[in-house]
Formats: sequence, structure tokens, C-alpha cells
Amino acid sequence: MNRESKKYLFDIITSINSIEQFIGENKDFLFYQNNKLLRRGVEREIEIIGEAMTRLLKINPKLKIKNARQIIDTRNWVIHGYDKVDNTIIWGIVSNHLPKLKSEVEVLLNEV
Repeated sequence: MNRESKKYLFDIITSINSIEQFIGENKDFLFYQNNKLLRRGVEREIEIIGEAMTRLLKINPKLKIKNARQIIDTRNWVIHGYDKVDNTIIWGIVSNHLPKLKSEVEVLLNEV
């Protein structure tokens, strides 16, 4: 894997780690929902993940990341549909999908 691809994978991991740090161990949806600063921080990291995925697939289109298209579509939805962002959907992504993406990216980064 080339250096640029690894950089984008590292950006994705960094954003996932940031989201995990923002949310903390308690994972309280009501706290998330009522904290605008937290929501905006998570949304921004999701934007970064989607943009890094877009760039990654442009230089390495055969890269095997499950749901890559949905990740990019989510980024576009958060940016362009900012007034329609649903906190429940974002919470589901953070709770259910980011841990899987993190595992996939860690495997790719560990490949030599």
C-alpha cells in the first residue's frame, strides 16, 4: 500500500479515536443529543472520515472497505443536509458502524 493511502487510513483512525474520546465510555444518547458542541464535533469527524474515504478510493479504488460508498454518502448528507441531520442516525453510526470501520482500517494499516 502506498504512503498516501496509509495517510488517509490514518486520518480515518484518528477521527474515529476522536469521536470515541468525545463520547467517552458512558455512551449516553441523551447527553449527546443535548450537547450541541459534542454533536458538532462528532459530525465534523464524520465529515473528515468521509472525505478521507473519498480521496482514498480515488487513489486506490480496489481497496476493500465494507460500506465505503455509504461512508461517503453520510459525509455528503452531514455537509449538504446540515439542516436535516438526525441525531439518532448519527448515534447509530457512532455506536454500530464506527467500531467495525475501525477494525477494518486497523487491519489495512497493519498490512505491509
